Amino acid sequence: MADNSQNLSFQAGETKGQAQEKASSMMDKATDAAQSTKESIQETGSQMKAKAQGAAGSVKDATGMNK
Repeated sequence: MADNSQNLSFQAGETKGQAQEKASSMMDKATDAAQSTKESIQETGSQMKAKAQGAAGSVKDATGMNK
C-alpha cells in the first residue's frame, strides 16, 4: 500500500513539474511575441516620422520656406 501511495505521490509531483514547465514555456513565447510586436511598432513609427519629415521638407521647398 505504501508503494502505491508513493507512486501516486511521485506521479502527481511529476505532473505538476511538467505543467509548470509548459506554463513557463508559454510565458516565454508570449514575452517573445510582445517584444517582436514592440520592435515592429517602433520601426513603423520611425518610418512614419521620416516620411512626415520628408513631406514637410517638400512642402517647405515648394513654398520657398526652406531657405
